[in-house]
Amino acid sequence: MTLRGLIFDVDGTLADTEEVHRQAFNAAFAAEGLPWAWDQRAYRDLLKVTGGQERIAHFIDALEIPASEKSKFVARVPVIHANKTQFYTNMVVAGGINLRPGIAALLEEARNADLALAIATTTSGPNVEALLQRTLGPRALRWFGMIATGDLGVAKKPAPDIYLHVLDRLGLPPQDVIAFEDSANGLMAAKQAGLFTVVTPTQWTEDEDLSAADVILADLGDNGNLSFLSSQYSRALKSPREFA
Repeated sequence: MTLRGLIFDVDGTLADTEEVHRQAFNAAFAAEGLPWAWDQRAYRDLLKVTGGQERIAHFIDALEIPASEKSKFVARVPVIHANKTQFYTNMVVAGGINLRPGIAALLEEARNADLALAIATTTSGPNVEALLQRTLGPRALRWFGMIATGDLGVAKKPAPDIYLHVLDRLGLPPQDVIAFEDSANGLMAAKQAGLFTVVTPTQWTEDEDLSAADVILADLGDNGNLSFLSSQYSRALKSPREFA
């Protein structure tokens, strides 16, 4: 078995986007005249729910209000989330986010080595496009053989479905691919899909249980080069371990 591809999560992995997402959610709530504001502590807990619309619905479900009012708010979730996406992409285009250390260099190394590149994320397509174009340029979208987003309609992380979909589209077995994640939900999804997984936690996920990761790095800036990752991957293939 030979390393043939890399699959990246986006939020928290390619870039630490969550603070901008949080601000965009709050801007969308205000635009809809809703008296909601998520502080960083509340948002950290809400990140356990994958998917923007699902996160809003989860928040609504926890409100101490009559069921009839909850239903009215839930019916507004698609509009709220669409507004949130627009606020987020505007913030990204304005230069509000940078790639995490080592990401650009690793992508360049992988391209030079003719490795397949893909994205598997629960965030929406416009969010991914805005981030890639703003940080890597408009041609970056063509670097990835598959960009699977939360708009795809498959079960979201921690389910492995989006990774299985990407592997199928790339035509690669999981043994030939490394996944990059930042959270417990993402890690669980990647491992259930059979992928060697590198985790680079952020302030939002550093307290989560990430012990099932094959490699945990603060970021990809120092040891996150392709040579180091390939050596860790090759070593794991020789001495595989199983995770529940």
